[in-house]
Amino acid sequence: MNTLRFLVEKWLAPAPTTPVRVTRFSCTSSDHRRHVRVEALRPEGSVVILFFRHGDGTWRVFPPDTERLAMRAYASAG
Repeated sequence: MNTLRFLVEKWLAPAPTTPVRVTRFSCTSSDHRRHVRVEALRPEGSVVILFFRHGDGTWRVFPPDTERLAMRAYASAG
């Protein structure tokens, strides 16, 4: 399960003494990719993690692969 809530709790361990907030939400218009910037305020300083939405609907801490153009050669039967 890679819901955004699950990952925020896993990576940032929010608690009453360490509040967590979404500081940015972005969706690109060209390919509709989404990412969320989440910040945890800790006594030693803030911790920021970007979470990326993947094509299968899951959220991860790394961006999805981009589809790249590829050239392929096929053997001709003649």
